[in-house]
Amino acid sequence: MAITRRQLLQSGLAGLAVPWAGRLYAAPLSAPRFLLVFLRGGYDCANLLIPYASADYYAARPRIAIARPDPQQPSGALALDAQWALAPAVREALAPLYSQRQLAFIPFAGTEDLSRSHFETQDSIELGQPVNDARDLRSGFLARLVGVLNGATPIAFTDSLPLALQGHGDIPNISLRSVGKPPFDARQSALLSSLYANLPLHAAVEDGLELRAEVSRAMADEMTAANRDAVTTKGFELEAERMARLMREQYRIGFVDIGGWDTHVNEGAAVGSLATGLESLARGLRSYAQALGNEWSNTVVVVMSEFGRTFRENGNQGTDHGHGSVYWVLGGSLSGGRICGEQVPVSLTTLFQGRDYPVLNDYRAILGGLFRTLWGLSASQLEQVFPTVTALDLHLV
Repeated sequence: MAITRRQLLQSGLAGLAVPWAGRLYAAPLSAPRFLLVFLRGGYDCANLLIPYASADYYAARPRIAIARPDPQQPSGALALDAQWALAPAVREALAPLYSQRQLAFIPFAGTEDLSRSHFETQDSIELGQPVNDARDLRSGFLARLVGVLNGATPIAFTDSLPLALQGHGDIPNISLRSVGKPPFDARQSALLSSLYANLPLHAAVEDGLELRAEVSRAMADEMTAANRDAVTTKGFELEAERMARLMREQYRIGFVDIGGWDTHVNEGAAVGSLATGLESLARGLRSYAQALGNEWSNTVVVVMSEFGRTFRENGNQGTDHGHGSVYWVLGGSLSGGRICGEQVPVSLTTLFQGRDYPVLNDYRAILGGLFRTLWGLSASQLEQVFPTVTALDLHLV
């Protein structure tokens, strides 16, 4: 009789791994691998998983909404069901994974934290502890998972050890960060100023350029702070294969954070800054899956962010800090190809506080359900990882 992966994992047999010569080598039934991809800055999930059946979406985003799927436009948004579509920017990289049931989305996901602060919400999520209870600020949920599993080797692909992996011994980290271009080009400003050097408008032009520079610096400072030195999407794309080799040969639990998602200004729609970031992220995830080879079937990847963005666009053709988000779950043996979790129709009447996606699927419950099935965790073990949580089993693994 054939044994399903779920039965195998629940039996605990799939969690066996043998340390050999300082490395963990894949066996026919090797231990599960888990990678958490944290998008720092709060990405705009409504322009990734498009609620194209909602007239309110198009009314609330007159300049940045992504057009409805059109069978005559093969490069446009891809309808996934009667309510949701996939953004054109990620169609090439993600549509094959979705059709092969190796990708699922969980809308209306997130935390009950309502601070809408990058730092407070990121820390709260990485701690993985009840928001309203006393918290241990040096105990991250992935570190507690490592402690419970007692043998699943972890790594952080970050400049410094993230809070999620703090609290359990000496965990290695390796930086992937690359330095991007500055947000404001001084040479272009100098050339523009010189054109008006002997004209009456020179002073006004100088004032305008300085104001633009100040605004650019302010926005760049906020995005840099929200990113917390996370790697860029391009950096992740370039390093995904190296990450996969390390995860395939040596490590079982990984964490990487990716910055650049604080899109207050000029977010764009089907093309633009958000679309460019999503496209690079999607290509990186595709490369990661391919580089894992056969071990992709033993891997689960979760992509999440501290919060979503406002449903309405702002006056700067961007979006502001929101609440509910959309999580991605990927894996070679996933039961995906669907939109999971509790949902409501997307409309102005269902928004949280009249402005954001509500959180209907708690992130601790989502991750707790995945961890419980992946490693066959007992109720007491799950309680150590996520205190007071009721695991949500979405039957993805």
